[in-house]
Amino acid sequence: MSSVLPLPTDQPPAYRDRKRLMWLLSVVGPAAVTIGPVAHLMGATSEAWYFVAIAFFYGAIPLLDWLLGEDLSNPPESVVPRLEADRYYRWINYAVVPVLWGSLLFNCIFLATHELSWMAWLATVIITGSMLGFGLNLSHELGHKKDWLGRKIGLFNSALGGYGHFSVEHNRGHHRHVATPEDPASSKMGETIYRFVFRELPGAYFRAWDLETERLERQGQSPWSLNNEIIQAGLLTLALYGGLIAVFGPKMVPVLAVVAFWGAFQLTSANYIEHYGLLRQKLPDGRYEHCQPHHSWNSNHIVSNLIVFHLQRHSDHHANPTRSYQSLRNFPELPTLPSGYFGMFLAAYVPPIWFAIMDKRVIATVGGDVKRINFLPAQRARIMRQFGLREQA
Repeated sequence: MSSVLPLPTDQPPAYRDRKRLMWLLSVVGPAAVTIGPVAHLMGATSEAWYFVAIAFFYGAIPLLDWLLGEDLSNPPESVVPRLEADRYYRWINYAVVPVLWGSLLFNCIFLATHELSWMAWLATVIITGSMLGFGLNLSHELGHKKDWLGRKIGLFNSALGGYGHFSVEHNRGHHRHVATPEDPASSKMGETIYRFVFRELPGAYFRAWDLETERLERQGQSPWSLNNEIIQAGLLTLALYGGLIAVFGPKMVPVLAVVAFWGAFQLTSANYIEHYGLLRQKLPDGRYEHCQPHHSWNSNHIVSNLIVFHLQRHSDHHANPTRSYQSLRNFPELPTLPSGYFGMFLAAYVPPIWFAIMDKRVIATVGGDVKRINFLPAQRARIMRQFGLREQA
């Protein structure tokens, strides 16, 4: 009696990304911000239409996250090279850009050319700025790519919100100093989002300018040359905003100002929740330990992750910055958020709720070790008394 042994094969195991088609939701999603203006142009008279998109993103998505729960599955490491090489995922990123730009410009022009009640105007500006924040997240995904085209599209896209310094600051600044007191984009335990924004927004810009200046000076170039990526994006923003104001008049000025600010604030909101209170340890040589998955708050909630390109699997992103969204993994025993980003944003906007949810999680995550907590210095003593913490030798 004989048996036939299977022949060895170099083929990777069968794997199917169950979310492959669902990622397309991120392409059509930005168009949802036009629901109110489109309803108005079609003759609708109820102002409730202007709040539909807000209710969906900040109400329905957190609810769906709660109902559908988390996806803890990971792609096998053996298929990750194939996933990374699959151009389908990159073309989804690229396809978002025209939808995003078209939707945001449509809303801005609508706001500047129609007389609206203050509630309708504010609701439209807020949801437009929220989608601009989504656009900055797209720039985040593309800005980490190794190819020239992906990085340039990311830079071009960030110019829509006047935030062209983002890729420079995030890639070369935030990823280097994340979860340390030196990082303006890492929030501290006891710090409200409203205090954080005054540290993060200017700090990010000045750090980006310093980093770009250093890069160009090493190449023997002036920081005021067109090789400065911040200037490249800034000129595009100036041309875009200047053209809109020239064509549609001064009413466009407050529209662009509020939309751009709220878009930047959405990015700030993400930065606020992603590393709250977590601290990398300083080594004897004065450097910080390598960034590990436990230095970021993680969320595996299904619906919101589909919309933000797995940004919520932030732990793996910081440990492996060049890994694309479709390949990001979950790890056991990570600092975990109780909801996706949209729900956590709402909690962050009400500081007592945020502290009630997150402070005990910070302490549990670090096992009560105060050396692993990034405290806001002014709140350190109060927090230690509140939770019975003690300094450790």
